[in-house]
Amino acid sequence: MSTTKTPGGKQDSHGNYRRSLGTIALTATGLGSIIGSGWLFGAERAAAIAGPAAILAWVIGAVVALTIALTYTELGSMFPKAGGMVRYGQYSHGSLAGYLAAWANWIAIISVIPGEATASVQYMSSWDFGWAQSLYDGKELTGTGVGLASVLLLIYFFLNWFAITLFAKTNTAITVFKVVVPVMTAVALMAAHFDTHNLSHHGGFAPKGWSSVFTAVAVSGIVWAYNGFQSPLNMAGEARNPGRSLPKAVVSSILIALVIYLALQLAFLVGVPAHDLTSTGGWNSLNFNSPLADLAVAWGLNWLAMLLYADAFISPSGTGMIYAATTSRMVHGVQENGHLPRVFGRVDPKTGVPRPALVLNLVVAFVFLAVFRGWGSLAEIVSVATVISYITGPVAVMSLRRLSPDLARPVKLRAMPVIAPIAMIFGSLVLYWGCWPLTGKVILIMAVGLPIWAWYELRRPWAELKPHLKAGAWVVAYLLVMAAVSYMGGKEFGGKGYLPSGWDIVVVAVLALGFYVWGVRSAWRNPSLVQAEAEARAAALEAETAGAAVPAQPQGGEQGAAASTEV
Repeated sequence: MSTTKTPGGKQDSHGNYRRSLGTIALTATGLGSIIGSGWLFGAERAAAIAGPAAILAWVIGAVVALTIALTYTELGSMFPKAGGMVRYGQYSHGSLAGYLAAWANWIAIISVIPGEATASVQYMSSWDFGWAQSLYDGKELTGTGVGLASVLLLIYFFLNWFAITLFAKTNTAITVFKVVVPVMTAVALMAAHFDTHNLSHHGGFAPKGWSSVFTAVAVSGIVWAYNGFQSPLNMAGEARNPGRSLPKAVVSSILIALVIYLALQLAFLVGVPAHDLTSTGGWNSLNFNSPLADLAVAWGLNWLAMLLYADAFISPSGTGMIYAATTSRMVHGVQENGHLPRVFGRVDPKTGVPRPALVLNLVVAFVFLAVFRGWGSLAEIVSVATVISYITGPVAVMSLRRLSPDLARPVKLRAMPVIAPIAMIFGSLVLYWGCWPLTGKVILIMAVGLPIWAWYELRRPWAELKPHLKAGAWVVAYLLVMAAVSYMGGKEFGGKGYLPSGWDIVVVAVLALGFYVWGVRSAWRNPSLVQAEAEARAAALEAETAGAAVPAQPQGGEQGAAASTEV
């Protein structure tokens, strides 16, 4: 495998990564990330918020995720480097915008790891043993539960410690199991009990109105689940043929997961005993510790309950293992952006694993586990932080088409000028649907990371720092304005009601377009982009010299268009 050289001739740490992941392995990585704890709890939480209309929430979530993912597939194929998701904003807008996007993305992903461990232990609390039932008190893990979840975090850590090949083999096997069991669960539950009255009685199809459907998209775990599409992008540095395999892996994982989640949601809706809905006061009063397993027991499917209890370890653990891998690559990316000490950019040459980054993420995961002990609270934070991290993708992809039109694009969508602004609107709407004060709290968490940026950046001369601040101002303004809109928005989304229902959606969409235009226009050819272009040209020249079937970096606009795969 050829190693990447920096423009100065120094081999960068990406040369220690192993390009061993093909399309199937990357698809398994994406699908394995999407089908984690979300399938164990998402159907119940979505139904509790939106009732039977939760079915539509999964479809809306998939459309949003797919639209946003399309912008990132072009970026990922252009820059197939580890931790790709934390780099794109840096390339297009410099350090401030890049750092805020990376911070939001890292917060969203790192908190998934303890969330998966929490999910496993929470399901275990339904076992018919006294010690198991003492793991969860109905709202959060007990001290014993936290201890057991900590052991799972260590398992995720050590499975990633040794080699990327071990990760790939283990993950592919786990993903097969994770796909088979949810499908079996949906079929078995619908075969055991299929009460269509549940879809129309107990308040109707949308008992809390259509706004609840949008809220379910944002906070029930749907965004949490679909967020897994970015895992293949973060592993791009280890992809054998990123231009071909990344888009296939990203799109396929979302579409396959959508079918599985729809089947599970329908199975849950028609499987809940009618007397449970009548006695508790409807969908929003449901409170299962282990939703699907509890339904299996209710309908005498003890074999399925046992399988679900086993899979409650396997599915979340598989996802936790994946995110332990991808977040370590993200930390590496943040370090190369210049916002972490150099030690976190080290990649072990024997195993191809960024071990110091793994250790950092393990420590942070322990902190999240200690503070947020319930799956629901973690899912809410992950979902909103994830959406914040998405906003730079649509802006970055079109900014780079303007700034660097000659850069090779193995994946280039003709419709991107339309897809990108729509993705910006979708992301902004989901952020708004997250409801005040949750949106405000997560935006505040974004501000907590700014001192780290300031430590590294404010020591620059003003003339050098100014363009970074100017280009990143739109991100800061966007977060402040969206927090204000959320506060003033419709009461159905937790706001004060100053914006009339319906008009609040229009306001968010218009603001999203305005910030999209501002963001694209404020991009600039910053040093990170110039270096990335030089590295791409050097890598292409080295591959061509070695006789590889990789075209040299195009030098002209027409050549660049010809070298790209137009879709």
